[in-house]
Order: sequence, then structure tokens, then C-alpha cells
Amino acid sequence: MDFTGHALALYRTDDYLDQPCVETINRIKLYSESLARYGKNPYLYPLYGLGELPQGFARLSAIYGGTYIVNKPIEEIIVQNGKVVGVKSEGEIARCKQLICDPSYMKDRVEKVGQVIRVICIVSHPIKNTSDASSCQIIIPQNQVNCKSDIYVCMISSAHNVAVQGKYIAIVSTTVETKEPKKEIRPALELLELLKQKLVSISDLFVPKDLGTESQIFISRTYDATTHFETACDDIKDIYKRMTGSEFDFEEMKRKKNDIYGED
Repeated sequence: MDFTGHALALYRTDDYLDQPCVETINRIKLYSESLARYGKNPYLYPLYGLGELPQGFARLSAIYGGTYIVNKPIEEIIVQNGKVVGVKSEGEIARCKQLICDPSYMKDRVEKVGQVIRVICIVSHPIKNTSDASSCQIIIPQNQVNCKSDIYVCMISSAHNVAVQGKYIAIVSTTVETKEPKKEIRPALELLELLKQKLVSISDLFVPKDLGTESQIFISRTYDATTHFETACDDIKDIYKRMTGSEFDFEEMKRKKNDIYGED
């Protein structure tokens, strides 16, 4: 039950056990259909790492007239009469009617709701009992380790062009519950066995204090411990709804016949 609820349906708590079963069935169905579509793994991961996502966004935004500027320090977010009007950088002001940013830019408009511990591990072998898979995601359900939060392991390798041949990168993460967070992720590190190197970080979790509809400043949530990015996608859809007042319609994004063949 723990495996089905947390590793297949991707629930982060056991609250779903007291809810109608339809949502759980749909979540498991999505996992199954994704597995059938993409082969051995229901998840997609970009070649050369997650940095390729903003690269793709830069190219797409340019097509629609967007300007993409990197390595630009933010001096001030300018607010007049309670609404954002621009962003000041190196003496210049970029005017805007709406602003999207992460919590680090607006610390007075967010609140801390917890912490996440992440460990980036470099190993020289696949994870045991995964059929020597070049990539995998492991979710250790909270009940199995007497915790309130699941532990996540995402392993990638040279198959994704993110490591040299023969090396594997595993990212271990969980929500901090005690004053000894390194002990909390120990069950996952034991799965990885011999580590070449590990980098440990503990990050604060922030959420916006308001919806941003009055100030037109729309702040995202901090990335949580999950490694499958479902919550990040939910946050993106939530920001879209706050900005536009309507749900994002995926049907509108589907390729039409004339988009492919140039005819109606």
C-alpha cells in the first residue's frame, strides 16, 4: 500500500487514504500510461541536465519577441501605489506590468514553512537491484523509515550527458524533520553504498504570503524535496492562474494539423 500510494500515485502524505479512490486510480493510470509510452521509465529527463530547460525557454521566448538577459544583478523591484512598475538593474529600469520571481528576490513577501536537505552523490556504479539501470527514481515511503516525509533518490548518468562514462550522479532529498537532518537521509545513502563524493546542502522552504493579484508580483514556491517535479509543475500552473484568472488549457497547446502540414 505504501509503495502504490507513494511511489506510483506520488502522494506525499497518507491523507489520500481517507479520500475517494478515483483520484488515486487516475494517478496510477497516469504512471502506467507514461511507462507504456516511454519504455522502461515513466519519467523524462533532458539531455545535458535541467539547464537545458531555460535554454529551450530562451529560444522559444525569442520567437515570440521576448528578451532573455543573463548575469544581470537586480538592484530594486520598483513598486508604485502598491503595484509593480519595473525592475532596476545597473542604473537601468526595465518597465513591466507583471513580475514573476522566486522567493529570494522578495524576502519581505514570503514566509518560511520548512527546510529540505539535499545530498548530491557521485558514485562509480549503478544502484544495486535496479538491473544496472543508467537512471532511476527511488521513493522510500515515510512509513518504511518511521518518518513523516518520503525520501527521494534521483539517479542520472552519462546516458543523459551529465557525467563522464562510468560515473553516476544521485540526488537524495527529504523534508527536514529533526535537528539531525543528515541522519534522516541515511536510509537512502545506504542504498548507494560506496560514495566517491557527496555534497550536502540544507535549504529553507518559502511560500508567498499572498496571491500577488494586487501587487502583480507573482512569487513561486521554493523547490521541495520531490525529484519528479510534479509540485513544480503545479506551482507553474498556479502562477498562470493567478496572473490570468483562468486555468491553463493544455488543449490549446496541442499541435493542429495546419501547424504540421501548413494547411487547414
